[in-house]
Amino acid sequence: MLTRFVQMTFKPENIASFEQIFEASAPKIRAFPGCRHVELLQDKDEPEVFFTYSLWDSEQDLQAYRDSDFFKEVWSRTRQLFAARPRAWSLNKHELNN
Repeated sequence: MLTRFVQMTFKPENIASFEQIFEASAPKIRAFPGCRHVELLQDKDEPEVFFTYSLWDSEQDLQAYRDSDFFKEVWSRTRQLFAARPRAWSLNKHELNN
């Protein structure tokens, strides 16, 4: 299982446009092979900062999504709305030996 966080900062006037893009795209992302979960989070103190949180069966599933025409189309529309460069993290669950 792979956890993915993507931080995006938007120009304030573009927040509503991004929310519309995400709302329309989320069901299709959730239906993508290997996607277990996706949700949108908004920073409570900086409302222009958003995070997507998603769970994938594998890194290969995430990469297949990122290589898809659907992702490329959504990302090209989304990146036009940014106020800052996005950041992304792919994380594996860390098990302690306790």
